[in-house]
Amino acid sequence: MTFAGSPDRVEARLVPEAGYELDTFRISGFPRRPSLALARSLLLAGAAPRACRGILRARRPDVVLGAGGYVAGPMVFAARTLRIPSALTEADAHLGLANRLAAPYAQRLFLAYPIETRYRGKARVVGRPIPSGSKPVPQAEGREIFELPAEGPALGVFGALAGAKALNEFVAETWGASGPAILHVTGQRDFEAVKRRVKRDDYRVVAETDRFGAAISSTDLVLARSGSTVWEIAAAGRPAIFVPYPFATGDHQAANAQHFVRAGGAIMVRELELEDVPELVRSLLDDPARRKRMSEAMLKAARPDAAEEIADELVAMATR
Repeated sequence: MTFAGSPDRVEARLVPEAGYELDTFRISGFPRRPSLALARSLLLAGAAPRACRGILRARRPDVVLGAGGYVAGPMVFAARTLRIPSALTEADAHLGLANRLAAPYAQRLFLAYPIETRYRGKARVVGRPIPSGSKPVPQAEGREIFELPAEGPALGVFGALAGAKALNEFVAETWGASGPAILHVTGQRDFEAVKRRVKRDDYRVVAETDRFGAAISSTDLVLARSGSTVWEIAAAGRPAIFVPYPFATGDHQAANAQHFVRAGGAIMVRELELEDVPELVRSLLDDPARRKRMSEAMLKAARPDAAEEIADELVAMATR
């Protein structure tokens, strides 16, 4: 297995670190307004399929998987021109622009959510693959790793991706001096600002972690954005309060959250209503029976075998 992507995106660091080979080609996302940047993006997009065909001819893969985003489109299109079977994945409850453009050229579309799409004939709902570092562990083990108190309820706050600044600041301001035990994964950008506001030992502040499953497992309740990590939270069976990023494309984070709200495992709060969160947190931490019901609902909605389902289908496509 090899990877392909952009030389100036995160995959240029993560793929070699994981021990895999990476082929790169120039590509960038499309700005939403007419500009020089948009013109440059269009030129790169026009040249990308040729570069992708060169990569495919050199690698000679049996099947191609596009993981969503603008990097995947040219590769899936190039695979179609070379008669190599291909598939796409969509992690959100909203089919993104890149996937809408690439879907006609793919043989299979793996969806995280049962969303409406014109490509229903090739769509299969599997959930979202969970990284190995995000698999749940026993709560006691998670608390030991992150140095949380062994007894009593704990709140997990996970706002580590872009757009979580308001949530990070709100939590630090609300519970920095007193409140329940907290594990707060802030992301690198907000780490120092949050750390300065915390005045107690049982409020643990972490910039990032490669043991995200242990981080979730150490808590009794999660407060987080509702990007792709909702599936890790569900797999750990943690009740959640989701605060969707208000500027997500197509408001897809709200759609992600609503999937688990309908399942009975989560509550959604809009960012403009953050003042409701402290009372929600207090009532849930004081109500183990309700948390248990929500936990069971999250586990029922989880799709922990998504990666295996996709892998099996890809092997079948390659065999055919």
